[in-house]
Amino acid sequence: MLDDDGAGGGADDLKLIAEAAQEAGRIAMGYFRRDPKVWNKENNSPVTEADMALDTFLGNELRRARPDYGWLSEETTDDKARLKHDRLFIVDPIDGTRAFIHGEDDWSVSVAVVEAGRPVAAALYVPVPGELYLATSGGGAQLNGGVISVSQRSELAGAHVAGPRSLRGQKTLMAAGLDQDVHIRSLALRIALVAAGRRDGAIATRHANDWDLAAADLLVQEAGGQLTDLDGRTLRYNRLDVRHPVLVATSTTLRASLSEIVRSVLD
Repeated sequence: MLDDDGAGGGADDLKLIAEAAQEAGRIAMGYFRRDPKVWNKENNSPVTEADMALDTFLGNELRRARPDYGWLSEETTDDKARLKHDRLFIVDPIDGTRAFIHGEDDWSVSVAVVEAGRPVAAALYVPVPGELYLATSGGGAQLNGGVISVSQRSELAGAHVAGPRSLRGQKTLMAAGLDQDVHIRSLALRIALVAAGRRDGAIATRHANDWDLAAADLLVQEAGGQLTDLDGRTLRYNRLDVRHPVLVATSTTLRASLSEIVRSVLD
């Protein structure tokens, strides 16, 4: 069982979810590159026995420690009981399942605590390189204990932007001079790389879900950037519909120009 030194609150919650995410990553590595069982869900997206094992572990550990919190996970049937809770866990046991299946490195374990519709604690663990991203509301963002911040690039031309494969070769983006990176399957990791200043921006197509975004949203916010829709609105979580519109994550200096160019392609 995980240690727990309190009944809730920013520091206690962060400690809890950080430990849980890392232990979940260790469990996942027991399946990684070992031909785990794979099947398709109703929406035709893949899921593995590792996804389900992590979902069970995280659900048991986190809900035991905080029985008064709600729960939303990609791999748990959503019974809408979460809507009665002001504070809840939002979890993606393996974000980037396709990367996990193919033995690639770009998958992550994403855990957030959300209160009143916004994330207040976030842990994103990337098991293969052993990278742990952490943030609390008002407390900044860290990667493996070091403070991180977004890039301060002010020009779109030459900006290194991570996006979905559907954007590969888009002439409008190429004409704007964007250096496109379409090889990061985990959306949460794509956004976390912006928080760490490793990418200048990231793009999410329509219908990303709460569990893809909540932890990474807080990371980029606490690193001095923004995750918004194309009109600059911040996201709200734990609504009846957990899906979101087209999004961009970047610095405040690039948000408007990146949103404009993405709107011309996707919106």
